[in-house]
Amino acid sequence: MTGVPPATDDDVPAAPDADGPPPTPAGATSGTESRGEVGATPGAESPAAAAAPSARPADDRAGEAVEPAGRDALTGSAARSWPELGETDAEAADDGTDTLVATAPHDDDRAESTHDRLLRRLLGDAALRLDSTRAARILGWALPLAVMVLGGIMRFLHLGTPHQLVFDETYYVKDAWSLLQNGYEANWDDNSNPQFEAGDPSGLRTDAEYVVHPLVGKWLIALGMHLGGGMESSTAWRLSAALFGTVAVLMVGRIARRLFASTAWGTVAALFFALDGQAIVMSRISLLDGFLMFFVLAAFGALVLDREQARRRLAARTAAWIDEGRDLGWGPGLGMRWWRVVAAVMLGLACGTKWSGIYFIAVLGLLTVAWDMAARRIVGVDLWAVAGAVKDGIVAGVVLVGGAFAVYLASWATWFTHPGAWGRQWAAENPGQGVQWLPESLRSLWKYHRDMWDFHTGLDTPHDYAAHPLGWIVQWRPTSFYYPSSISGLSGQEALDACGSTSCSQPIVALGNPLLWWAAAAAILVAAVWLVRYRDWRAAAVLSGIAAGWLPWFQYPHRTIFTFYSVVFVPWIAMTLAYVLSLIVGPPELDARGRRKAIIAVSAVVALIVAAGFYFYPVWSGWVISYDQWHSRMWLRSWI
Repeated sequence: MTGVPPATDDDVPAAPDADGPPPTPAGATSGTESRGEVGATPGAESPAAAAAPSARPADDRAGEAVEPAGRDALTGSAARSWPELGETDAEAADDGTDTLVATAPHDDDRAESTHDRLLRRLLGDAALRLDSTRAARILGWALPLAVMVLGGIMRFLHLGTPHQLVFDETYYVKDAWSLLQNGYEANWDDNSNPQFEAGDPSGLRTDAEYVVHPLVGKWLIALGMHLGGGMESSTAWRLSAALFGTVAVLMVGRIARRLFASTAWGTVAALFFALDGQAIVMSRISLLDGFLMFFVLAAFGALVLDREQARRRLAARTAAWIDEGRDLGWGPGLGMRWWRVVAAVMLGLACGTKWSGIYFIAVLGLLTVAWDMAARRIVGVDLWAVAGAVKDGIVAGVVLVGGAFAVYLASWATWFTHPGAWGRQWAAENPGQGVQWLPESLRSLWKYHRDMWDFHTGLDTPHDYAAHPLGWIVQWRPTSFYYPSSISGLSGQEALDACGSTSCSQPIVALGNPLLWWAAAAAILVAAVWLVRYRDWRAAAVLSGIAAGWLPWFQYPHRTIFTFYSVVFVPWIAMTLAYVLSLIVGPPELDARGRRKAIIAVSAVVALIVAAGFYFYPVWSGWVISYDQWHSRMWLRSWI
């Protein structure tokens, strides 16, 4: 395992403690990091006439010293410094000193345009350098793609094993086939699984089945079956799940690269995700949660791209105002933001897969508006919170909520067009009931949704693998999907032939990579501290998906819920750990010897997580192994 490449100068915040110098990452002896100061005056007779920024006491908190780059900051007059929610002074660091006392601008700074200074403030030097060369752009794709290939092998290898409906595939795969045949979910004869597995569709009826999840995920499973060989092929049952899970590896790598302004750390995050057991199992079994994960991750990635695009637009438009001598007021409008539209579509598809996508609408919506407020604060808008809420927040709410709702409603198209679908005729059969001002079709859909809500909130059927959400973060009670007695019951020569031992197992356990999850549990605490104390926007970003995907489940401790639901926030688990490891490695300005020790330690952590991924792979993928091999991987009694 080679050492993790050095972090860029934007990989850690340069915010010192209120009572002392910046915190030194583990293994480092000292650190020097500086703030780049904006010192030129737009509209002055000559750059040399610009006044130097006023000095600040050496004990000012750099975490609260990101100055607004509006007229006051750019003319060098004393201006109150504002922190961004999640913006760090590392984004302005460029001269390698640790002093907080402002100095006169360099000649290079004086020659820099207003637009470039604002852009550097809003995005940071590392983000601006990320794709600055052809080699960087090629590497930025090549490394995540290589990890995606590895992740694809882990997901597609013997995908059709076992040729049996595993766990809740008995519902979703058969529902998907019914959608292909009838256009809606219909009932099957009792004990029809063996017929289905043999390729016999005779067990499918025409009377509608009561189902409690929307249609998108099941239609995607159906598409895979249509393209991959039909109901006779267990590989076709799982084709879409494996494809979406594999592409998600690339998405994690590219999104994390953008978050951390580092190809190296983006690749590390992708590697963690590629080798996680929850992500692998849910890509090899056709349930709905893997599709939900994909769509919310895609929405998050779209909003990260929107953040950068909006800031580039804000820099250009604000610079024009400043150069013209206009008062900033609430700042310029940012126009149509198409990446937000993409996010809305993805969130609508997420909700059309499982309703828990609603929580991501709320969390990601607040996150993107907070980013806009912070951007307006940085460029010098006085009423940045009001301006961000009015000029950006209202529009964001309409686009994200309204767009997601429109897509969700459209995802029920086949339900609207098939009179035989469950509940489709309820309003016609009950003319005096329901929401009377709605058309019949929507009245029926509303009643159906009320019934689904009652089912989900009231589900409390005991199950051996039910798990309280508190334990999810350490994978305390993973879900055993498959452990057939036909294999575990073998003995004698049959067992020797099957697994080379006197006792065999064929497990599929939805267990996250334990080293990844245990390290990430600690990393979440570190990221939370970094967010609160240093307002690092990357900490807010990596924690957002965990908050949206995990915390809402604490409302339903009485429900029958499972640890495999945690797959929806596995991408953020991977990114959170990569983020904290980047803090440990630190920026290049740190003492070389101490930083080298940190790189070695972090590389060892990465290597152990990778090794654990390969070690646990047999129990994630349904290999026939000896009982002893299975038992050696059950580190905790709660895993059995």
